[in-house]
Amino acid sequence: MTLRIHHIKDRLKDHEPSFPEVGEKTRRAAVAIVFREVEGSPEVLFIRRAEMDGDPWSGHMAFPGGHSEPHDSDLHHTAKRETHEETGIDLDAHGSLISGLDAHHAMARGRRVDMVIAPYVFELTGAATIAPNHEVAEVIWSPVQPLISGEVYAIKEWEHAGMSHRMAGYEVDGGHIVWGLTYRILGSLFQILHPEWKPPEEPA
Repeated sequence: MTLRIHHIKDRLKDHEPSFPEVGEKTRRAAVAIVFREVEGSPEVLFIRRAEMDGDPWSGHMAFPGGHSEPHDSDLHHTAKRETHEETGIDLDAHGSLISGLDAHHAMARGRRVDMVIAPYVFELTGAATIAPNHEVAEVIWSPVQPLISGEVYAIKEWEHAGMSHRMAGYEVDGGHIVWGLTYRILGSLFQILHPEWKPPEEPA
């Protein structure tokens, strides 16, 4: 299955994103899935979060994004603001919104967190300077085709509370593993883009 930016736009143009019913105290956040086209093939933007004490997602691969602030007009605005703060990319000046995706409950160390994250898909439409802030250790553009085909499928192994865990993911840029919420969001996107798509089977 070969993917192009116009395919992404066509598949998502009629998508109606869902948002779960949540309480007033539930935290809300948003992330930006930013695509660019390089020689006819799409790439997607990931960040590697900086190592920080007390951050349950410290050092993880992720999409740029973060918590909603009182001055944000909506979660779409949150996604753009956080992307600008974390990566330097101004999506108002150099991007266009393609669609929102279904919101996901956040997970930390295998447990659901009282936070809902809304993804928004953008196309980068102009040259943008990458200038990561202190929250971001690295910014990575990754080709989409190896992700959706399962070519870079990998297993993330980690330990918590004395127990070993195995999680599905994708290996990008020479060893970084995209897993957890970011992996789940990619899976939900791929199922919209290609209804016949299924997650790769875990290797024996």
